[in-house]
Order: sequence, then C-alpha cells, then structure tokens
Amino acid sequence: MSFVNQFFISDTHFSHELMVLSRPFSSVNEMDRFMIDAWNSVARENDIVWHLGDFSFTDEKRTRVIFNQLNGRKRLILGNHDLHSDGSIRKSVAQLAWDRQPVQMADIRVDGERVILCHYAMLAWPAQHRGSFHFYGHSHGKLTAPGRARDVGVDVPDVAFTPRTFTELRLGMEVTDD
Repeated sequence: MSFVNQFFISDTHFSHELMVLSRPFSSVNEMDRFMIDAWNSVARENDIVWHLGDFSFTDEKRTRVIFNQLNGRKRLILGNHDLHSDGSIRKSVAQLAWDRQPVQMADIRVDGERVILCHYAMLAWPAQHRGSFHFYGHSHGKLTAPGRARDVGVDVPDVAFTPRTFTELRLGMEVTDD
C-alpha cells in the first residue's frame, strides 16, 4: 500500500451564490470547478481529506455530483451550513459517501502530533498546553489564531482554495513549547 497523505480544508460552500461576492469568481460554476480542480491537484484516491465544515450550500443532486468528483477518502467535521437549525444533518450532506460518519469534532494524530479538528475556533482545546494543534474553519480568515491554532478555510491566503497537509499548514505558525 502506498503512503497516504492527510489534507485539511474548510468552508468550500460549493454552489453558494453569496460566496461568489467575496471570492475571485464570476459564477458558482467557475468557483466550483476551480475548487474541484484544486482539490484533485493534490489529493489522490486513497488520501484522507478532512473537511472542517460548510461543504456545500445547494440541492442534494448538485452536492452529490460535486462530492463524487473529489478525490480522496472524505471526512466531515460538521459546520453550521451542514446542519438544520434543530441540529440535524442536512440531507444533501448526510446522504454522501463519507469515509466516516460526520462529527462535530475530532481528535487525531498527524505526523506524530495531536490535532483537534472543529468547525469553530476555540480559545482553549484538549491538550493545548501539552503541544496539541487546533485546526478550524468558519471565520473565513477573519480571526487571528493564537500559537498552535489556525484557520484552514479556503479563503485564507495560504490555503487558497486547496486542501493542505499538516506540514503546509504548520509553516508560519507561532509554535512554541510552553
């Protein structure tokens, strides 16, 4: 078996008309095609891609068509646009062939490091003072993250609509050994 990479991305909002207003695309079709191509330029079929919420904002059929074009074993951390107001998962997201059941939060290991995944930025997270990392989305690059936390959303300049590896995301982080 070949080496499997793990990638992280958030807030693609596939087919969300309002996102085009704040992104460099003239239409949702252009935005969707660009993000699908960017995703597939890095992720191979067996790679794991963690999506940290707000996958799409469209109907079931279009969401499924987009999902099926994306490489990798896709895992979802639920975001606010993936849920109904009562907390149930939107059918357009729930019916997709996720590699694992979508969850609110995950505690994983990557390259020997502990990484806490959540759609929302946390001021404190598990094992924060013992060197863990925290990846989040939701804020579209508008929050300044402390130390070992960072936004992995597509609107962050060094993510640039493309899933990124732990090593890529760690670059430039203020990592200290407190």
